[in-house]
Amino acid sequence: MKKRFSLFLVLLVLSSLLMLQFSAAVAQDSVTITIAVVNNPDQRRLLTLSDQFHAAYPNINLSFVMLPENELRARVTTDITTGAGSFDVVQIGTFETPIFAKNQWLASLDDLMAQYPDNVQPDYDVQDLLEAVRLGLSYEGELYAVPFYAESSMTFYNKAMFAEAGLEMPEQPTWDQIREFACALHDPANDRYGIALRGLPGWGEVLAPLNTVVNTYGARWFDENWQPQLNTPEFKEAVNFYVNLVRDCGVPGAANNGFSESLTMMAQGKAAMWVDATVAAGFLTDPEQSQIVDDVGFAMAPVGPVAKGYHWLWSWAYAIPSTSQHQAAALQFLTWCTSKDYITLVGETYGWQTVPPGTRVSTYENPKYQEAAGAFANLTRQLIETADPTDQTRDPVPYVGVQFVGIPEFQGFGTDVSQQISAAIAGQITVDEALTRGQDIVERAMRDAGYIQ
Repeated sequence: MKKRFSLFLVLLVLSSLLMLQFSAAVAQDSVTITIAVVNNPDQRRLLTLSDQFHAAYPNINLSFVMLPENELRARVTTDITTGAGSFDVVQIGTFETPIFAKNQWLASLDDLMAQYPDNVQPDYDVQDLLEAVRLGLSYEGELYAVPFYAESSMTFYNKAMFAEAGLEMPEQPTWDQIREFACALHDPANDRYGIALRGLPGWGEVLAPLNTVVNTYGARWFDENWQPQLNTPEFKEAVNFYVNLVRDCGVPGAANNGFSESLTMMAQGKAAMWVDATVAAGFLTDPEQSQIVDDVGFAMAPVGPVAKGYHWLWSWAYAIPSTSQHQAAALQFLTWCTSKDYITLVGETYGWQTVPPGTRVSTYENPKYQEAAGAFANLTRQLIETADPTDQTRDPVPYVGVQFVGIPEFQGFGTDVSQQISAAIAGQITVDEALTRGQDIVERAMRDAGYIQ
């Protein structure tokens, strides 16, 4: 009897040890990846749907850090450039990707996909990504980020307001026509405003639409020798036009309005027009987010005297820092949330007009998407595919980028200049004062960086 009891104890101990080892193995296989994302409707939708990722891949836990656009850029840039390694996946854009890749701060997705083929979403098909977008997220022929959504810029307008005033939006408006329409429809006494435009400081906020005006008015940030050009007549004309339009016929308090605030004004039917990212088309046609679903119209981005650089190219994309300790798991998530299956998931859950746009050929060939988003889908694709970051100005320039200058220093001096522009929009200084200060800011930055003497 004692022998049997002793044998039972031995078996119990061995069983316990095996269970502990199994539990330890499971715990060891479970990882948490930390993901930095921008706070906008598409990303909030992703957070809601992320439970489905965890259900499919239970050993991968997701920890999201969601931040406003300016804060996200600053925090991710600091983390990446210092090698802090706080994030396993970062949301960056067409501006940062080639710069970060050049400095070896990002893992090559081509290499990771070859190394961990089982962690790539089935039928992912990199070649299905729109070529212009894919090339913008590559460096020296290698892919370093994949697009969650991509965009150009377009004109949104309230068809009911236009019809009531007997106005008709052309397919390709000029900026002069936009001003004429805005001031004709401006009715602040009834809480209706001619146009919503960004005025919030930030190189990716006010400078995004403003730079398209700078380009199409024949201006440029630098000449071919990297000499700043903010004090030229063309640059002054472009900025004066933008500031005066916002101040005369725009939403009040524009110096505090970025993408999100402008979207809200348009969606609530308080703005007659808005010139901004094509991605907003899905929001403005979503009954859950918009009060003007039946009244929103779409046209090309406005053009000025020069038919160049008047519509931008951008992608909010996901990349994996080279400091990540969980690159295989990060790749699993990254290819899940940018896959064809994820687009289908969003379409079937929230409506096909709300899917992340601008990324895949297959999306634009999908009959369900064409039926739901036919009013803007093909125009969006046309604008994305015709935006040329390498030929965006009348006169030659040494940089790439439509709504940004593709050098690392632009984050710093672009933000500083944007603060001067916002001050002019707020009426605190004149445009000439803003650009005089801006010229000094950029000259100092370029001297410090060794571009000029």
